[in-house]
Amino acid sequence: MSVSHIEHIGIAVQSLEETIPYYEKLLGTKCYAVEEVADQKVKTAFFKVGQTKIELLESTDPEGPIGKFIGKKGPGIHHVAFAVDNVDQALTEAEENGIRLIDKQGRKGAEGLNIGFLHPKSTFGVLTELCSD
Repeated sequence: MSVSHIEHIGIAVQSLEETIPYYEKLLGTKCYAVEEVADQKVKTAFFKVGQTKIELLESTDPEGPIGKFIGKKGPGIHHVAFAVDNVDQALTEAEENGIRLIDKQGRKGAEGLNIGFLHPKSTFGVLTELCSD
């Protein structure tokens, strides 16, 4: 697996409406996209910082992944996403190297990316996302 860069850092928030203005002031840039990913029960908002993006994640369902995360840990950093050439190939390589997977194959995520997650129990507690076009 070859990682080209950090694609984004995902941050779980209670409310995009309340959080977006803070990040716009902090980063000195406007949120460039808000999108709902219905199958993941989340609304996202994106900011570009150099080559890396900040993805704010608001749960649309308390039983969804972000709702459960906030319920257990509160708002904060949820995951780190790395850009790879091919998510399916990277997931296969990760599994061959003994890394536990959440996703056995890629699925559609925000911004039309193919995504797959590695389980934090085998990544030293960091939920890791792999992304490709």
